[in-house]
Amino acid sequence: MKKSLIYLGALTLLTASGIARAQFINQNQKLRMAEAAISQFYVDTVNEEKLVEDAIKGMLEGLDPHSQYSNPEETRELNEPLTGNFSGIGITFNMNQDTLYVIQTVSGGPSERVGILAGDRIIAVNDTVIAGVKMKNSDIMKKLRGPKGTDVDVKVVRQSGGKKENIDFTITRADIPIYSVDAAYMVDPKTGYIRINRFAAETAKEVRNALTDLKKQGMDRLILDLVDNGGGYLNASVDLLGELLEPNKLAVYTQGNNSSRQDNKTSPAGLKPLFADGRLVVMANQYSASASEITSGAIQDWDRGLVVGRRTFGKGLVQRPVPFPDGSMIRLTVAHYYTPSGRDIQKPYKKGDMESYQEDILDRYNRGELMHADSIKYIDSLKVKTLKFKRPIYGGGGISPDKFVPLDTTEFTKYYRNVVAKGLINRYAIAYVDKNRKEIKKLYKTDDDFVKGFDVTPEMLSKLYDMATAEGVEYDAEQARTSTPLFSMIIKALIGRDTYDNSTYFKVYNLHDPIFNEALRLINSKEYDDLLSPPKK
Repeated sequence: MKKSLIYLGALTLLTASGIARAQFINQNQKLRMAEAAISQFYVDTVNEEKLVEDAIKGMLEGLDPHSQYSNPEETRELNEPLTGNFSGIGITFNMNQDTLYVIQTVSGGPSERVGILAGDRIIAVNDTVIAGVKMKNSDIMKKLRGPKGTDVDVKVVRQSGGKKENIDFTITRADIPIYSVDAAYMVDPKTGYIRINRFAAETAKEVRNALTDLKKQGMDRLILDLVDNGGGYLNASVDLLGELLEPNKLAVYTQGNNSSRQDNKTSPAGLKPLFADGRLVVMANQYSASASEITSGAIQDWDRGLVVGRRTFGKGLVQRPVPFPDGSMIRLTVAHYYTPSGRDIQKPYKKGDMESYQEDILDRYNRGELMHADSIKYIDSLKVKTLKFKRPIYGGGGISPDKFVPLDTTEFTKYYRNVVAKGLINRYAIAYVDKNRKEIKKLYKTDDDFVKGFDVTPEMLSKLYDMATAEGVEYDAEQARTSTPLFSMIIKALIGRDTYDNSTYFKVYNLHDPIFNEALRLINSKEYDDLLSPPKK
């Protein structure tokens, strides 16, 4: 009875203090009152910080799929890849059997300056052992990164002349660039290739440097690879388009119920783009999103080039960051992205139904859209025309390609998937390079020599399969034969990357990639002109 009186007394207190005046209380006050009531009167101990975060997340979950909350740590991790640099020691690494293996040092970076070499194993950081303790990559990075100018002590195991030696280094952290251009090289005497992994603060500058270098090598046509590029900054896309379109062209516009139309145009007249002429093909797939869709959509709308691959993701919602004093942040959707022809990039979604939205790519696969162009459902009411040649194109979510390339799964087997899931291909490549680095570089002076001359032998594949068996992956001879080209390509690409640089990986990978091969065929064929011309009447 006493407990009931306490409960009723609390309720009466709340009623007297404000609930009776509910008609005068706005929704903001209602939310604050609910939080205060829970924190003061709830039967158990409440974590107020988590309570507020859960309330914010709950509100956002009822909106669109891209309005999100991030805590201070998540906010830092989200922003870091886009700002273009962080402070650290300047290495690219992989975890090989619970040991940090240095793949490359950043040219001119802190690690290179003190003598860290590719192939070194870092086993301890500031007296904390990191080898053999199953530490997460994110935790290791936290130990290696830190404020610019601070020192970090590392213990390295280096193999030299068949012997292992322990070496101690003190590395002074510095600003390390995060590059968004993965590769830039000449495919043939006239065709250049640039791959972009994200649209970040320095992306346009990186692409300008790549374009300048490729043009010096004779480039007059370009393949721009945006496959799997999830997007990034709007301005980075617009700045990039400034080098590919004529000056003062509409690149994209944004508009929402509470946001008036905002036009984003390319460079003002008088500033000469680096590559406004010459054949251009954009590679894209179902994971190309946001800024990638802005870029490919504008190029398609202005008939500047052709899009090759599969329909893009369809992420056309604009988020405005709303930061909080503690470093956390809301990314709130405020508008839609529209291509210059007026197409809404965003694919349809149902508010609050995140599950269906996340399963959209799987649904496309099940419908056959990723394998067959005629499985893509176009809506006549969403048909528009390109701005120069008046070619028919469609809205309704994502950018549909001018030339469809089906997803090829013929070499992908369950056995291959299981080997990859164990991280064994990467482990094998690391071990192979560790043992044969000097010999590879002696035999192949450049990575082009490596791409042309190096072959993955049956003996190499057999060793990989033996590793897989030892790790509990049951050997399947028929599936292994089916996946042999895929195994061989990935092994060679990883060995090339770890021996030379990241571009080498794509020089190998692209020879096997159907989207790249179709882009290369198209850019060098008469069909390019046939597709990029006014429709025949």
